Amino acid sequence: MRRRTPPPPSPLPQRRGVDPVRVRLPAGDAWATVRDHLVARLAAGADVIDGMLDAGLIVDASGRPVSRDRPYEPGMHVWFHRELPDEERVPFTVNVVYRDEHVVVADKPHFLATTPRGSHIAETALARLRWQLNVPKLGAAHRLDRLTAGLVLFIVRPEERGAYQALFRDRQVTKGYEAVAPYDPTLSLPRTVSSRIVKERGSLAAHEVAGEPNASSRIELLEHHGTRARYRLTPYTGQTHQLRVHMNALGVPILGDPLYPVVTDPVTVGDFRRPLQLIARSLEFTDPVTGVHHRFISGRALTAWSSHDEWAG
Repeated sequence: MRRRTPPPPSPLPQRRGVDPVRVRLPAGDAWATVRDHLVARLAAGADVIDGMLDAGLIVDASGRPVSRDRPYEPGMHVWFHRELPDEERVPFTVNVVYRDEHVVVADKPHFLATTPRGSHIAETALARLRWQLNVPKLGAAHRLDRLTAGLVLFIVRPEERGAYQALFRDRQVTKGYEAVAPYDPTLSLPRTVSSRIVKERGSLAAHEVAGEPNASSRIELLEHHGTRARYRLTPYTGQTHQLRVHMNALGVPILGDPLYPVVTDPVTVGDFRRPLQLIARSLEFTDPVTGVHHRFISGRALTAWSSHDEWAG
């Protein structure tokens, strides 16, 4: 099988931990200039593209600014920095639990996305850690939902990323979660919940459908107090929102969940009250590069359990 040629290194540095955008000019197209292709391909519009070209903000592999009349070259790469959105700063820190020359294990707060996506670019755990640790090539081995707190594994060396990602793909990582949800004395626990979960493009929430199960979770009751309980959740698979869907299916949706059982209106920007009461509490694996066995524990608190009145507002 023919191997794909890797792209050339970026001539532009990161900005606040965010990589510049790279655009490859495809073969087979017949544009007269690089400018014409970018105007047709990018949503920014001709005026913005022309302004960036005139300001020297779009460069080629050598770092040389691309002019408006630069001829189109199939296979050529150009780079530029995107205009970062005006993001609300998440006022919580990303705690580094462990670091060596191969990996970084971070304890992510609620409300902070793991990696740049959509409207969350600089306000992500990855961008913050790249900047904070001065490791510009840091990458994520897996992700947590923006609303979920807890442990995330990051990779220091890009050439080793595949080995660590394979741990998750091959289910060689043991992940343990904790959640606070309503207490139902009639619910028989522990139990393993298995179902088929799908999440359609454009839909915020995932849902269960008939068919062969693709999601399996172990649900255990740790303790209860009044109408609330603390649960241990162990996912055996990794479907989107799996634990949230399974807890909702049992009739005990996780406290603070804006999607299950019903999708609620978005909270006001900057409102960090009532975080989703779900934490990726533990992460255990044998390092595929060093052979060292690791087990890490998140120090984050489930505030609806420890300080319910404060959490409920």
